[in-house]
Amino acid sequence: MHEDQIGQAPQDRHGRQWSVWLVLLAAASTFALTMGSRQSMGLFVSPLNSATHLGLAQISLAFAFGQLWWGLTQPFAGAMADRIGAGRVLLTGVLLVAVGCFITPYMSSTLGLILSVGVLSAGGAGMAGPAVLMGTTARLIPERYRGLATGIVNAGGSTGQFLITPLAGALMVGLGWGNALQVLGGLVLLALPAIFVLKGRPEALARDSSAMGAAKGAAEHQGSRAVIVQALGNRSYLLLCVGFFVCGFHVAFLGTHLPGVIESCGLPVQFGAWSLAMLGLFNIVGSLAMGWAVGRWRMKSLLSLVYATRALAVLIFMLVPKTGAVALIFAAVMGLTFLSTVPPTVGLVAKFFGTRHMAMLFGLVMLVHQIGGFLGAWLGGKVFEATGSFDIVWIIDILLAVGAALIHLPIHEARLAPRSALNPSPAG
Repeated sequence: MHEDQIGQAPQDRHGRQWSVWLVLLAAASTFALTMGSRQSMGLFVSPLNSATHLGLAQISLAFAFGQLWWGLTQPFAGAMADRIGAGRVLLTGVLLVAVGCFITPYMSSTLGLILSVGVLSAGGAGMAGPAVLMGTTARLIPERYRGLATGIVNAGGSTGQFLITPLAGALMVGLGWGNALQVLGGLVLLALPAIFVLKGRPEALARDSSAMGAAKGAAEHQGSRAVIVQALGNRSYLLLCVGFFVCGFHVAFLGTHLPGVIESCGLPVQFGAWSLAMLGLFNIVGSLAMGWAVGRWRMKSLLSLVYATRALAVLIFMLVPKTGAVALIFAAVMGLTFLSTVPPTVGLVAKFFGTRHMAMLFGLVMLVHQIGGFLGAWLGGKVFEATGSFDIVWIIDILLAVGAALIHLPIHEARLAPRSALNPSPAG
């Protein structure tokens, strides 16, 4: 496939040749539905606590396990997609999300919630999540457009959050929280037609890719175990993983506890739903802007800027009086940085190792992200139950963000000549 042919994608194993824009629409819409349902779950923390009387710490534990399990599934789902194609992996993931949402209202114990929220819903969202979707997209898109394409898919997840979160809030008012959650499970099934577009054998797609340099070319032809060993010996890859751990802590804490933060400030409950929606809306802007920016500035520098912005925004939020307007502005700023880390992270992984094992290697990065996510979701509930405030978690978040801003600076990434990321050399 010539790099200038962005309008066409490689043929899949059945000889179909999809438009690249159709591939992007399929990946973005799938991410919108799985991410939208997943990021709406924070609205159900308080109703679940009231219905089960388990306590916020136990509810947070189930949600935190979901953060961890979402990450654990991704390297394995990515390896499966690298080997057999994305279709069956995505299908299984979508069905698991739907089942998990449907049975959650019937769970009355911590173990039951861990099963429904943590294993089924979160695991399904991981299988139909960014590792598989970004890996599939990266193979189908010419390298010069990869940053923008990743930003578009990432923005799809944000669009789902922006649209589905307020819908979930309205359904909770009109139907009750249990029925609302089951409706969300049904909405996820709308992703099934998109899977037909995304399925195919990656081996065939990899043969259509442009030639790689020596380092990436070696990774392209190694087995999974050898590629993992190579990645774990790469200092820049490890630093990238550490930074993404911080991203997971921050994102999971906000996604799970931002409605509770708003409520603890004495603001009306609807500001919780709208704050999550603002995260999603401005994440669209942040994702698309970052997808554009990775072709023009060094990706490690962009990541440092994102984490520094988070630290400053949280510090200001802690110091100013809490009003509805302040809460929504804070959510908007957090939305700009929420998942804008994904395009440069995907770009760096592809730059280090090529795209043949992209889904698995990015899945490993996502696993580290979700270990941070586990701590963010669990610690938020634990600290609030012990102190009646989220301040300690906010301070931890600031310190981690500053550390992440600094830790990306030693990553080895060649200085970009003008437009060089849009027309990279074969050596990457």
